[in-house]
Amino acid sequence: MKKNKLVIVGVGHVGSYVLADAMKLGLFREIVVIDKDKDIAYGEALDQAHATALTYMSNTTVYTGDYSECADADVIICAAGPSMIKSDQDTMPDRAKLAVVNSEVIREVMTGITKYTKEAIVILITNPLDTMVYIAENEFGYPKGRIFGTGTMLDSARLRKIIATNYDIDPKSVTGYMMGEHGHTAFPVLSRLSVQGFGENELDQVFQGKEPLSREGLKKQVVKAAFDVLNGKGWTNAGVAQAAVTLAKAVMLDERSVYPVSTTLHGQYGYDRDVALSMPCIIGRNGVEKQLEITLDSQELKWLHESAEYIKAAMKVAKTGKTQNSKIPG
Repeated sequence: MKKNKLVIVGVGHVGSYVLADAMKLGLFREIVVIDKDKDIAYGEALDQAHATALTYMSNTTVYTGDYSECADADVIICAAGPSMIKSDQDTMPDRAKLAVVNSEVIREVMTGITKYTKEAIVILITNPLDTMVYIAENEFGYPKGRIFGTGTMLDSARLRKIIATNYDIDPKSVTGYMMGEHGHTAFPVLSRLSVQGFGENELDQVFQGKEPLSREGLKKQVVKAAFDVLNGKGWTNAGVAQAAVTLAKAVMLDERSVYPVSTTLHGQYGYDRDVALSMPCIIGRNGVEKQLEITLDSQELKWLHESAEYIKAAMKVAKTGKTQNSKIPG
């Protein structure tokens, strides 16, 4: 740790929420905002400085800057690039369709960062997340584990909320998570689901839910939850911003907390440095301290392989700039 310094790259819908949440955390001495639109960056920084003066809750100094501010940063959160937009049709927007434009954005951001540091922990939010993580991790010579994405943290929170609502219990009593892509092909690891020790096959008998537990049903509900937020307000930002700040806190305090984040696989599940996806990882001072290859049942493994192939298709699009003949649905 250098000086309790956070750099946020990109302060649109998501980045502005990251800034607000990070300010309220009160953990950082300095927060620097970088954005192509310098007026927006200045306005966001000034607005948060005023908010801090109003509440007297934090001594954090917030200001705008450029990539040179990354030189002594502890954590960098990247929320740069266009986001998904609200669909006019009753269809689920596809994060993978952002692959071409945002792959160039992430390469520009990483070029800026690596000019000044390869020591800071870099947390990515930019979609399609897993493809962006793969590019950032593998094209710039960054040390292993020091770049990762928010992954399925938000998807997992949605899963726990859906289960808790169905069984009329507190979401904090639910232990469970999603793996794979942050997007359409994310899947629940229900073989490891627990409500204070009660597993997947016991929940309906013990808690008498509104609907019987269904693997396929839950998988679809979690994916649809993101669609409902997006097509309700036009974008998603609060949940994923909180995920990023939670991860930044885990790094700064060396919590060694376990979260499902997106990283490049190194032999796990048969994939060796050819795809990035979410799996449980220990997050601490060095970023991803350890990837945890949990044993999955046959259906979960099938879902994982389907998700990995989907991500690979998005990676191909990011590399070639073409969607033709890819496996990414329109």
